[in-house]
Amino acid sequence: MHRGNAFRTVVLLLGLGFLYLPIVVLVIYSFNASRLVTVWGGFSIQWYVALFANAPLMEAAWTSLKIATLSASLATVLGTLAALALVRHGRFGGRSLFTGLIYAPLVMPEVIVGLALLLLFVSVGADRGLWTVVVAHTTLTLCFATVIIQARLASFDRALEEAAMDLGCPPAKTFFTITLPLIAPAVGAAFLLAFTLSLDDLVIASFTTGPGATTLPMRIYSQVRLGVTPEINAACTVLIAFVAVGLGLSFILTRSGARHRDEAAGEASADAVAERHAEVRS
Repeated sequence: MHRGNAFRTVVLLLGLGFLYLPIVVLVIYSFNASRLVTVWGGFSIQWYVALFANAPLMEAAWTSLKIATLSASLATVLGTLAALALVRHGRFGGRSLFTGLIYAPLVMPEVIVGLALLLLFVSVGADRGLWTVVVAHTTLTLCFATVIIQARLASFDRALEEAAMDLGCPPAKTFFTITLPLIAPAVGAAFLLAFTLSLDDLVIASFTTGPGATTLPMRIYSQVRLGVTPEINAACTVLIAFVAVGLGLSFILTRSGARHRDEAAGEASADAVAERHAEVRS
């Protein structure tokens, strides 16, 4: 039994090392004082200073932040509407096709998605640039936002909405005052996940971008082909930090929503038990 546990632990550590050791090495060498990225010359933050003074990299970073914010916002709004349609409207005509279109980017290779969007933009005569990348990233991240929000709506207690509407609250006001605040952690988690996915995308952006819309991953990739520099290590470290913070906040919001849901369910159960006891006594 102990041998089995030891073997599983070793396999787990090897797997984690294979996945994350290169990232750890990259982060460490981003603080390297030497210009040679493979030779350690002492601790220094000079390459971060040089990074923030590098105009092309900073412009690409700002473009990535704009695209990620816009696409994540659109994906969250559309994902919320799609989740409402899937959870609240049962078996409507074309549901299977609608579901397939929403979830297709989850299983489809990014190269295929990027090429399909490129052909679409060319066929409609759209000039490729920032907005075509925003549309492309919205298409990519919409499915992830829908999955997160749909999972929250599936466990949502509709009695709260029904009680509000019984008291005369219109459906739209019920959604914004009752439903949306209760599913806010899932909506926030969906936005953060969509933001991080857009921020580090390279393949789809490469197909759909145009002049003046070079993202940070594209800039890094184009410079890496000419050789890795310490500034690239610093830029990658900053990008990793953004992605890690976004995913961490998404996880915290998801757990917070689940905890609040469990607490609300416990309170409802306690109220039901109290009412039952009161009925028995009477």
